[in-house]
Amino acid sequence: MHEENKAAANGCGKIRSGTQNEAALLALMEKTGYNMVQQNGQRKFGGPPPGWKGPPPPRGCEIFVGKIPRNMYEDELVPVFERAGKIYELRLMMEFSGENRGYAFVMYTTKEEAQLAIKILNNYEIRPGKFIGVCVSLDNCRLFIGAIPKDKKKEEILNEMKKVTEGVVDVIVYPNATDKTKNRGFAFVEYESHRAAAMARRRLIPGTFQPWGHTIQVDWADPEKVVDEETMQRVKVLYVRNLMISTTEDKIKAEFNKFKPGVVERVKKLRDYAFVHFFHREDAIAAMSVMNGKCIDGASIEVTLAKPVNKESSWKQHFNGQISQSSENLLGFPNKEDGTQKSLGKPANLSVHLNGQHSPSSPEVERRTYSFFPGIKLTPISMYSLKLNHFSSAVMHLDYFCHKNSWAPPEYFLYSTTNQDGKILLVYQVLISSIADDSQSFFMPEKLCTTVEDAKELAAQFTLLHL
Repeated sequence: MHEENKAAANGCGKIRSGTQNEAALLALMEKTGYNMVQQNGQRKFGGPPPGWKGPPPPRGCEIFVGKIPRNMYEDELVPVFERAGKIYELRLMMEFSGENRGYAFVMYTTKEEAQLAIKILNNYEIRPGKFIGVCVSLDNCRLFIGAIPKDKKKEEILNEMKKVTEGVVDVIVYPNATDKTKNRGFAFVEYESHRAAAMARRRLIPGTFQPWGHTIQVDWADPEKVVDEETMQRVKVLYVRNLMISTTEDKIKAEFNKFKPGVVERVKKLRDYAFVHFFHREDAIAAMSVMNGKCIDGASIEVTLAKPVNKESSWKQHFNGQISQSSENLLGFPNKEDGTQKSLGKPANLSVHLNGQHSPSSPEVERRTYSFFPGIKLTPISMYSLKLNHFSSAVMHLDYFCHKNSWAPPEYFLYSTTNQDGKILLVYQVLISSIADDSQSFFMPEKLCTTVEDAKELAAQFTLLHL
């Protein structure tokens, strides 16, 4: 047995108090041939396993395991997770006390094994009354870089990032919606590994590095939504970005119908991107190959398969402009079967850019109240000095967002109509001024509401989603 294995197990024995625990871990290592090393608050079993040749498994092979009993360790965990396939590495997060921290990461040798583990072990009763949670682990290799000068091209940003960080694979830059010669003031930097991205994030702490004389903002990019291969094989919708704002849905449909007339079912355009729905998947795949990189109204478009929406997830806007939820999912609307009205949703997971800076998804706003006692000192403040997680409504979010970007406050215009039963239905149109060069942008959701409050909240949500 390796000396490091003995040290790891002996250390565990001291912390866990008991020779039986130590013996169990030593027996596990003897039986499997895996190494076990404890460092940096985690204990690593394997990585690689005995006899492994070649590079580590690709992304998508690791799962996250939560709600692990604090007094449960590798000798019990490994047999459970081996049921799904060969373990490449198991990393159990540890406390100084010797207990585990309640979660671990398990990397399998293939994506199929990881998916099987999620399928058979999520909500698995690992001890009587103790159920673990298992989901895909997102090994983030991408950083968000904000406050980049808008006149910088992709090559300039790429070269600048390579000068000061290692492991840069690519830089993703999106053109401005109104002026394609400029970028949007932010970029994504892709690194060869999560470790390389983490080291780069540390290196790029604001104030220590000022490219082009500018202080930049650095944060982890939102992980890309992971959709299983089986689901993606059924997708027949294309996501088209980098369109001109002036390009119409009819123009997009006509362009995509050129290679084979009549294949497009419908087009939904939102600012400078669109979703193109096809009748058949094979036509969508063919159109993606033909149309990617083509010019429409002078803009070179990017075309990919659209990732299906998880109807149960919270709505949010991804940095690259792709919408993960359509506007009809922002609020509850009458159920077609029972006619009941569902409750108004809160934008708790909204991600936005404030002057080019990423604001992480806000946690659920604390709604409890506290007693006010005489003599408590109150300090006058501006709402704009608060953080996003102090706001629970989209109306307040939008006001805050406009202020931070030095835009005029949003203006709301109320419209009404009546349905077949004579009930008044309402919708707000939102005007945002000074988005770019004194321009004006109007936003109006495609759903009607029965109350003014719901109509205004929906309009604000819809506007935030499309800015």
